[in-house]
Amino acid sequence: MKKMILGVLVSLVLCLVSTAGAKDIKAAFVYVGPVGDGGWTFAHDQGRVEMETLPFVKKTTYIESVPEGTDATRVIMGLANKGYNLIFTTSFGFMDPTLEVAGRFKDVVFEHCSGFKLSENMGNYFGRFYQGKYLSGIVAGAMTKTNIIGYVAAYPIPEVIRGINAFTLGVHEVNPDVEVRVVWTQTWLDPGLERSAADSLLDVGADVLSMHQDTPATLQAAEERGAYAVGNDSDMRQYAPNAFLTAPIWNWGVFYKDIATKVHDGTWKSEEIWWGMETEIVELASISSKVPQKIRDLVAVKKQAIVDHKMKVFTGPIKGQDGNIILPAGKSYSDGELLGMNFFIEGVKGTIPK
Repeated sequence: MKKMILGVLVSLVLCLVSTAGAKDIKAAFVYVGPVGDGGWTFAHDQGRVEMETLPFVKKTTYIESVPEGTDATRVIMGLANKGYNLIFTTSFGFMDPTLEVAGRFKDVVFEHCSGFKLSENMGNYFGRFYQGKYLSGIVAGAMTKTNIIGYVAAYPIPEVIRGINAFTLGVHEVNPDVEVRVVWTQTWLDPGLERSAADSLLDVGADVLSMHQDTPATLQAAEERGAYAVGNDSDMRQYAPNAFLTAPIWNWGVFYKDIATKVHDGTWKSEEIWWGMETEIVELASISSKVPQKIRDLVAVKKQAIVDHKMKVFTGPIKGQDGNIILPAGKSYSDGELLGMNFFIEGVKGTIPK
């Protein structure tokens, strides 16, 4: 009997010791756009809501439409001062402000999205969104009749350039004669300007559009003009039910729950995270029934190969815009080369602004 009581006491002590380092989570999110943008910020906020289901996440909050720069520093510092112990900043331009505030609040964990800087209490994270772009390109390439696909691009940064190239590789998987014509808007969130760019591409014969902004303006242009379109960041079919083909989408809840759990358990460490489709952080929205079944089947096969690490999107032979081989057969770009991508491949029509 004494041994039994002693065993119970030892188990209780071990349990108390194991949870002594655990702490409740108060998480804050800093958004570059409004949660109602239908795209990037909307997807992040869905992840925040999913993270709230964890029992040790006691509180979350967000501040939306925060300009990149000094305003971001003020906002991030304000959240740290209010006692939030886990802060996510969700735009590239928040990187230096996050790093600055992290240096002043060593007891707070910071995670910055899409950047490259680290500190002892600041990590960075992103997903291999280009994998979803590639798969959506297969769909787009199968649906064009004019062999002109328009791409409304945001800013000329590696993330966007990488997405355009991956999309084009997918297009050429089923139709090597297609031109992917790029128009830049230099925006993340300007429906009027993005709509004008989309219309300009439709005017020159594009019958399928893709895009890399946070609003559904490009899809709405396609809807009104009887074209097809591929969305971005979230499942945007509600904005263009007839035009919508599919979209690479974010599932940020997978990541946010993982990080919150690690901070709670005391196992979090500063690191660079770049997850792929195998983690489900990046998905492909369900494909329209207008797309032939053989194309939907091909997309499923390619997706499974990516998930199983049996194929890499950027594997040679790949040609540059001038038609010369830039990546030999059987070779693949390293993560460093992908993260710094600053060139277009064959099939992309357009230039990259300096």
